[in-house]
Amino acid sequence: MQGIYIHIPFCKQACTYCDFHFSTLLKNKTEVVDAICKEIELRKGYLETKNINSIYFGGGTPSLLDKNELGRIFEALRKYFTWDKSAEITLECNPDDLSSEKLDELKAFGINRLSIGLQSFNDEELKWMNRAHNAKESEACIKLAQDKGFGNITIDLMYGSKFQSLESWEKTLLKALSLNVQHISSYNLTVENKTALGISVAKGLEPNVDDEKSSQQFLLMAELLEKNGFVHYEISNFGKPDFFAVHNSNYWKGAKYIGIGPSAHSYNGKERQWNIANNSSYAKAISYNLPYFEIETLTPDNRYNEYILTGLRTIWGCDLNFIEENFGRSFAEHFEKKIKNYLPEFVTENNSVYVLTKKGRLFADKIAGELFV
Repeated sequence: MQGIYIHIPFCKQACTYCDFHFSTLLKNKTEVVDAICKEIELRKGYLETKNINSIYFGGGTPSLLDKNELGRIFEALRKYFTWDKSAEITLECNPDDLSSEKLDELKAFGINRLSIGLQSFNDEELKWMNRAHNAKESEACIKLAQDKGFGNITIDLMYGSKFQSLESWEKTLLKALSLNVQHISSYNLTVENKTALGISVAKGLEPNVDDEKSSQQFLLMAELLEKNGFVHYEISNFGKPDFFAVHNSNYWKGAKYIGIGPSAHSYNGKERQWNIANNSSYAKAISYNLPYFEIETLTPDNRYNEYILTGLRTIWGCDLNFIEENFGRSFAEHFEKKIKNYLPEFVTENNSVYVLTKKGRLFADKIAGELFV
């Protein structure tokens, strides 16, 4: 199980809460696409084999790529890597980009999974987020994509903002369910320091996130979606059976992957690698064969901690036998000693596999931190 992530670092406008790497200056899009294509060639030997089972276009807003730009990236991928019809090929997109013509283009390239950033069905909240679409466009693009034959659609929703009460959040979830999508990713609003929202909160112009309200919304979401056929397979992700995100599941299971593009990360089992988070510097470095990434060699402690952090977030949990076989008896003893403090209220155990309870998911990062070495 190996995958390729391609970071498309462009957006029409900056969302108030977003701290991902992107630029609203689209004039150097061609230059960055050139560099992405060249990096694909440069990284052709990074994985153990050429065969992959997932490709994920993230960002940024990959749906801003035109037909020629997307075609050039696929041409480079096909030249150096192989995948079969069962491979998951995901493209993140915004509702305002999904015209009938655009959807036809995406389908022709073999993209078989759309990740659509709806975020909200409240026009006032969308405007506050500085999103480029409205609620009407959200519903329309889902129906249009389904009419075009896309049968694997995931939507992003956000909770925890000042606009969301418990009642309005329930209405949001019911609206999402009515769209008959196969997957829902839902994230608690996070206030990051350098974002527009973070600056406003620091100045007292906006309220901070109410953690208690967010916790209530999280529990409501888990209960409602599970009652409607979704599996809560990762803390922020709900999928119908057979529609879990292959690419992201690979991350959580420790599979190897290549990250292509500015700020993208890669992992080969031994090292973590990340690219320059600057579009112009990345493109220039690739063009002139200059260093464009940094590498960290992972110690046994690093790899154990990553296994705990990712595994504990999922329904697959953390396996004590796996820990002993891959990291040694001392790590297993440390894990077993620490995890007992959370049984059975926050963590359950079955055949030496430890999984967070519904209540435990609210404290996932804290529990993981306690298990670190």
